Amino acid sequence: MTETNVSTGTELHTDLTPKEIVLRLDQYIIGQENAKKAVAVALRNRWRRLKLPEDIRDEVAPKNILMIGPTGVGKTEIARRLAKLCNAPFLKVEATKYTEVGYVGRDVESMVRDLMAVGFNDVKAEMEDLLREKSIPLVEDKLLDLLLPGSAEKDRKAKANERKDAAVLGNIFGMAKPSASTASTSAADGSDSKEIVDAHIEERKKEDSTREKLRQMLREGKLEDREVEITIHPQFQMPSMEIIAGGNMEDLENSMQSIAGMFAGGNRAKKRIVTVHEARKIISEDVLDGMIDRDKVADEAKKRVEQNGIIFIDEIDKIATKSSESHGQDVSREGVQRDILPIVEGSNVNTKYGVVDTSHILFIAAGAFSVAAPSDLIPELQGRFPLRVELDALKKEEFRRILTEPKNALTKQYTALLATEEVTVNFTEAAIDRMSFLAEDVNAKSENIGARRLHTIMEKVLDDISFTADEHKGETIAIDAPYVDEKLKDVVTDHDMSRYIL
Repeated sequence: MTETNVSTGTELHTDLTPKEIVLRLDQYIIGQENAKKAVAVALRNRWRRLKLPEDIRDEVAPKNILMIGPTGVGKTEIARRLAKLCNAPFLKVEATKYTEVGYVGRDVESMVRDLMAVGFNDVKAEMEDLLREKSIPLVEDKLLDLLLPGSAEKDRKAKANERKDAAVLGNIFGMAKPSASTASTSAADGSDSKEIVDAHIEERKKEDSTREKLRQMLREGKLEDREVEITIHPQFQMPSMEIIAGGNMEDLENSMQSIAGMFAGGNRAKKRIVTVHEARKIISEDVLDGMIDRDKVADEAKKRVEQNGIIFIDEIDKIATKSSESHGQDVSREGVQRDILPIVEGSNVNTKYGVVDTSHILFIAAGAFSVAAPSDLIPELQGRFPLRVELDALKKEEFRRILTEPKNALTKQYTALLATEEVTVNFTEAAIDRMSFLAEDVNAKSENIGARRLHTIMEKVLDDISFTADEHKGETIAIDAPYVDEKLKDVVTDHDMSRYIL
């Protein structure tokens, strides 16, 4: 990444076509072509909007998406991978964690504040990467000060005495003309002063030589385990004004604890004995933090959040209620929908990094809608999610592909994990087919939890191998269909047990 990418928040960090976006998503998510196309078009439309003239650009609102499908079919993963493709600030929240204003809990505006915090940290990390190379000499000097206690103080004193030494040398070599009455005395004093200066210069040369030797050893990694004493200054941040302008009790409580810690002396400097390796990390963070302009980071993060931010609202079906059932707890749920509405429509939210306009943030909502229906959402909120895609329940063929095709396929993960103990695990095609069939069968007979069922089955199949891996060092173990049946026979045949274990 170049510095121009950091300084221009309106630039989208990808110019992939919708087909290319779908191909990238295919590397991690199996099936769900309709959902992939919908998010690919939404991302491409953002790129297109940024190419428009400014007078038209602000009029083009994002087309928010509502994903409908059972759990474990890839709704969250699609949104997360999409955000990674374009390096956009991304936040996943559950609609059930929010409450209507007036109820105890988090208010919906906190999702925007959380997204802004994500954007700030992302930009800060990028700027630190750009400045890391420039910070290396500064970090080295601070480490050398720790390795040679007092050398930094001597260096400051030496600089302070430079003018005095220059004046003495000037008198010695006649740069300042002495008076006739003090000529003989100056000559004698000059001889003594020259000896002092020469001794001082010699001492400085020795110290510089020692410092440079340590610097070389430091660069060669020979001092990583040496212990040094470091002083850590905890950073105190004043509570944000957002707790007054629409914050919640949790934010207020955290701020009050921070203030109490300040008065209790919790922010005093502390000394620790650490290795050079650990000290380098601590000093590097401190140096980089001092080199970064936090106001510039906040401005850049605000631009990215407003223009490219993505908020994924999961479990939105849990706050959907029918009008005939709006009583008791359901009143609060409908109130959450009303509170979410202005944020999705576009409003200004106070954060500690500034006021954020949500008009062009992309919102992706998702839910199983097994009890409620999308039509049970309040009409205004339905209208703010014009794109609706239905994700299909996973079948045996999808499970089989999930086990083998993606970059992060489960068979690849477990093979790599056991390889760390020099145990080679080979999954046969028959074993993969059998696990895929069992995943579909158990999902059909009990709760359908989608691809997450495969995690449980894989753990049960490899339970004994994982437990005794150290005893099978250097061995190759084949996982075939009979092996899978042997490990799962009791669970699969007993439907009551399978409900609890699988």
